[in-house]
Amino acid sequence: MRNTRLTIEYDGSRYQGWSRLGKDESNNTISNKILDVLKKMTEESDLELNCGCRTEVGVHAYAQVANFKTGCSMKTADIKHYLNRYLPMDIAVTAVDEVPERFHAQLNASSKIYIYRMSIDDVPSVFDRKYIYHCFQIPDKQLMQQTALLLAGKHDFRNFSSVKKSKSTVREIYEIDIYGDTEEIQIMIHANDFLHNMARIIVGTLIDIGLGNRKKEDIEAIFAGTKKASDPCDPKGLYLQEVRY
Repeated sequence: MRNTRLTIEYDGSRYQGWSRLGKDESNNTISNKILDVLKKMTEESDLELNCGCRTEVGVHAYAQVANFKTGCSMKTADIKHYLNRYLPMDIAVTAVDEVPERFHAQLNASSKIYIYRMSIDDVPSVFDRKYIYHCFQIPDKQLMQQTALLLAGKHDFRNFSSVKKSKSTVREIYEIDIYGDTEEIQIMIHANDFLHNMARIIVGTLIDIGLGNRKKEDIEAIFAGTKKASDPCDPKGLYLQEVRY
């Protein structure tokens, strides 16, 4: 059996995330679209596809990583060509590589980086409206940067997520950077891992603080559970930029 790694770029606008299990199970997911093509290509019905980071509904990816094991003897270049020929146009495989047998896209991931794109231009672009969140006010970027320092480090992020399981909710944020110009602000979050909706809730809270809707000091209160975090940000501006190994 060969172990094959895919690097994937996708527009998540019309999908129910990377995968959708449990009571919200859906076939309209990125992973299902890729699996359907892989099963036809390999003629193997029991294929499994592991991903580096399960993106949520409406979230995009510049470089998702996935792996699968197969007995198919096609060359990696031919696999890439086949996938891009038969996948929907909003999903693209940018690289196909042979990897060691023990490589697992999820279990071997050491960290993940998300980018949030937010337009602060006077008039929202009609061409970017599906991929950049438009903020009709200009947030205080310096205040958001100061707030980000309170989120960096190792914390229990249970209250910054919609997670329902009882497993450990401690995660470590290595860096949060907020930068931009007169037209767009970007928020970069680099962490060892993310809980369900964690990236979107952190971004939503930072934006609320930047707009003056809540105070920087709320961060400690949210960690303590005495205040609720803000609602998750609009997913259309969120991109999985990189999964590191």
